[in-house]
Amino acid sequence: MFRLLTIEFHKLKHNRASKVLSIIYFALLTSIALIAAIKFDVGPIKFHLAEQGIFNFPYIWHFNTYVAAIFKFFLLLVIVSMMANEYSYKTLKQNLIDGLSKKEFILSKFYTVVAFAFVSMVFVFVTSLILGLIYSDFNELSIILSDLDYLLAFFVKLVGFFSFGLFLGILIKRSAFAVGAMIVWYCIEWLIYGILGWKVVENWDTAQSIKNLLPLEAMQNLIIEPGSRLGAVKSIANQIGTEFSKDYSVSFSNIIIVSIWTAIFIYLSYFLLKKRDL
Repeated sequence: MFRLLTIEFHKLKHNRASKVLSIIYFALLTSIALIAAIKFDVGPIKFHLAEQGIFNFPYIWHFNTYVAAIFKFFLLLVIVSMMANEYSYKTLKQNLIDGLSKKEFILSKFYTVVAFAFVSMVFVFVTSLILGLIYSDFNELSIILSDLDYLLAFFVKLVGFFSFGLFLGILIKRSAFAVGAMIVWYCIEWLIYGILGWKVVENWDTAQSIKNLLPLEAMQNLIIEPGSRLGAVKSIANQIGTEFSKDYSVSFSNIIIVSIWTAIFIYLSYFLLKKRDL
């Protein structure tokens, strides 16, 4: 495994675009801390975002993983360009000539995907822990350690998303088109939902249940938006007669669904590479 990872990171080390995108990605993850500095002080209106509880344990695990997941598109570009460059620079063929099997080649890419996801998870964990210790009103160890399953959901979400990008990179061979295909597939999932609810099952709840099984929707459902969970938002909602009844917990079934899709994408990547004449 380490030999395969070494090969991949050696390639990334000499790819300027990948290095720039990776730096931007981790810089954006760090920028979550800048949210604490947002203050509004206009006349009688005084508002400090950090004081609204977004960095309180255990809510911070939910909030930060949700926000950090938005930035995953920067690493997606690294993943798809990593695959596209294999074809452009003929390094794929050279690796196979040098004795790397097609299975090992796919595994090297998958290990890189897992490594990116793991480093991202650790980075978010450390950033969130520091912010929480500084700003949280609750610093009991039992509270700090609760809701850590959001970090697992974040990790699974990134691995699934990047594996999808890896598959598209192998399928299409062009990074820009691979990213475009990801966007098209997102629209297709909504189209499937609309057709199911309108014409096929004629029941929107059933249509949504089926849509929840599709890859991007399942990944999105791993971490539900945290905004309506915030105390200040709930207070305003109660004042205007609106109640939130969402289940914000991490669903084990969603983790299973995304894990299955991840396995499918990696297998299809290997199947394509195995059948393709290089």
